[in-house]
Amino acid sequence: MFFEWSLLTALSILSIYLFVKMYYFKSITSKEQRGNDLMKLTLQEAEILIRKYQIQLQRALGNVDILSDELTKLRGELKVLKQRNTKHRQETDRLTGKIKALEGRIDALL
Repeated sequence: MFFEWSLLTALSILSIYLFVKMYYFKSITSKEQRGNDLMKLTLQEAEILIRKYQIQLQRALGNVDILSDELTKLRGELKVLKQRNTKHRQETDRLTGKIKALEGRIDALL
């Protein structure tokens, strides 16, 4: 009879121990699962932000290319305008010289 009670007590204690251990590990597993779910959500949000910034970067790089092309065109136009300005100055200087020569001739005739 003592053996039966001892066996029953040992099995009860073992059952209670295993039951508590099972719920302990179950709670740890559920906490880890929630942490993993939160991490997955965070990673998904990060991926969305990365895609958004990649698109913005691609647009910005496209805009930079457009601006570089415009700058190159404007530099070319500036060179042409400088050349024209130089030609006009030379022409103005030449005409001023002719005017002075004509004024000198007019003064000589008077």
